[in-house]
Amino acid sequence: MGMILDSPHARILARGLELCSKPPVLNGLTLEDHRIAEILPLAVQHKTQLIVLLLDENSVSPAGMEEKLALAIQLRQIALEAGMEPDDLIFDPLLPNLSWHDAHLRVSEAVKTVRMLASGAIFQEPVRTIIGLSNLRSGLKKYYSSHLEQVCLAMFAGAELEWVLADALDDELVQTWRLINQISRSRGS
Repeated sequence: MGMILDSPHARILARGLELCSKPPVLNGLTLEDHRIAEILPLAVQHKTQLIVLLLDENSVSPAGMEEKLALAIQLRQIALEAGMEPDDLIFDPLLPNLSWHDAHLRVSEAVKTVRMLASGAIFQEPVRTIIGLSNLRSGLKKYYSSHLEQVCLAMFAGAELEWVLADALDDELVQTWRLINQISRSRGS
């Protein structure tokens, strides 16, 4: 079983790396100086996969696809120059919380971003992608049905998303995931 270590603090990730018997995935790289200076070298040194969060130097996720893709290009270049392998990078366009005034636009732009990255249109080869689906309803589950996450999961699957961070205890969401996988396998993708 694989593991993702998730922290904005390199010292916490370093401690987690000491406890892992095989390299985990580290979350993650952004344009923030401390993440480039401290987290990226950990990933290189331990030969881990690395989630590339499409966040700028102020930890802000742009709303539009073009800005997200510009960040992906910049962060990929930084990671490759540091010694990362292209196949070890997993790009996260970052989903908004539904409380944000432009959440629906941001979800749509994230789908387009995943589609462009996964298709190979940006780097002349497909790259790996992930979303934190649970970000959408975090703190808002009593206001929004899980059907929204199911619809988003299907949209992102259609864009060739590879990884998803989701609530594994949500039976309906798990069933949706299983159906998507079954359909994907039957069509050969």
